[in-house]
Amino acid sequence: MKELAEFSPFETMDSFNRHWTLIAVFVFFFSWLLAFPFEGRILYALAELQGVSTPRLVFGAMVFHGVGLFSCGYFVRTRRRAKKLTLFSAAFCAAASCAFFLPPSPLWTAALFSSSFLAGCCLAAWGLFCVAAVPKSERFKIMADALIGSNLLMILLNAAAVHFSPKAGLGLSVLFLAVAFWFARGLPAGETSLRRPPGKSKDAPSVNGPLAFLCLFIVVFTINSGLMYQVQNPAFSHLERLTAWYWAVPYIAALVIVRNLPRKANRAYILNVAIAMIGFSFIAFFSLSRSVTGYLIVNTLMLGACGVYDLFWWSILGDMLDMGDNNPVRILGAGLAANVFGVLLGGLIGSALRSPNVHHPMLLVGAVICVIVVMLPLLHNRLILLLKEHIFLTVFQESLPQEQNQMIQNIVDADKLTRRENETLALLIQGKSYRAIAEELGVTENTIKTHARNIYSKTGARNRAELVSMVRDEKSAFARNHKSL
Repeated sequence: MKELAEFSPFETMDSFNRHWTLIAVFVFFFSWLLAFPFEGRILYALAELQGVSTPRLVFGAMVFHGVGLFSCGYFVRTRRRAKKLTLFSAAFCAAASCAFFLPPSPLWTAALFSSSFLAGCCLAAWGLFCVAAVPKSERFKIMADALIGSNLLMILLNAAAVHFSPKAGLGLSVLFLAVAFWFARGLPAGETSLRRPPGKSKDAPSVNGPLAFLCLFIVVFTINSGLMYQVQNPAFSHLERLTAWYWAVPYIAALVIVRNLPRKANRAYILNVAIAMIGFSFIAFFSLSRSVTGYLIVNTLMLGACGVYDLFWWSILGDMLDMGDNNPVRILGAGLAANVFGVLLGGLIGSALRSPNVHHPMLLVGAVICVIVVMLPLLHNRLILLLKEHIFLTVFQESLPQEQNQMIQNIVDADKLTRRENETLALLIQGKSYRAIAEELGVTENTIKTHARNIYSKTGARNRAELVSMVRDEKSAFARNHKSL
């Protein structure tokens, strides 16, 4: 293992091969996770074949997986350790999966829970390799490709388990882990610093607050996934052969569509459409029959929406990985752990919805959707200084200089600001740090701080977030007026 961990041709690869090595490790490992321990079709099929009750196994596996995701960042802080962990996890999970070729025993429980924990650690550690291999501008598509590939392979594993046998699916999943191990040998093993990147000033906004709010949003949104597992999926269990391959198709289609949208496309509209799709999915579930048509409608709406939102928050986590002084393992692990917790919470709510004492289940579903609608604009405001690629500021930066000047002048009279303050304001709005602005304007950082205080005083903004919000509102008004002309 030590020799394999030291071997790393990664640094000599070109960008294309680096990306695909990174994606391959994730795709083959994550497809095993989706098809087996994480509410996977293989696990359910094996348990049914052996007459084993699944709720305790599934619940325990998800809890241990969430703990692994959340805790990994506390003991993995270098790529060298992350690589060793990835290699060990792939080998251990393959061996643990083989325990399910044997008759049911306590070994099943021990193997499932321990491999779920290591799988969580491995996925969180993937964040370090993303920072090493992928520029921030390319992480959106890398995240999309990783999710698309892993779900395609999950369909293959599900189909093998249903159309051939559960053990055939299990054997193929073990083979996928072996492939993940092989590609993981090429991951970078060098040490990496977790200190603030060069050029990032102390005035740069902290990632902790937005990350905490993002995790809360993920929990609320993924309650729908738990509801789907516990309410929608069991109702269509008689369509096993159809669900084995079609289940993730709308999810993958949504990922492909959003991934390939033009850069200037307003994805906020798509997020709103996805919220409506979730609502219509549950309406269709409670009103349509349990036929093939009913399943296709319900599943297409729900999984399509999940694909849109999963790529939304996965890509946000990707942009956050190298921000501030935080360990990228902790950032990615926290976001994915929030996803697991949301699924667990949704499962508990789903169990309650199936109770005969609940007479108005759509009220609970509607409440979840309403909370998402309220949280989404708040989340945008929290992320506005950190993630320019996900909000209107990309459009602002790509607009013509005269348009930028007009937006700024509509916020504050040009006569109120000095020439340097006008220049500083334009750069502040672009999200640049005080140090970066000082270098660009050829002055000291303290001078820029003084300009910033004057700007806040003259515009009435209390901080940069409020200043950016003012520009966002002005940009929207500018776009409406330009369209009307």
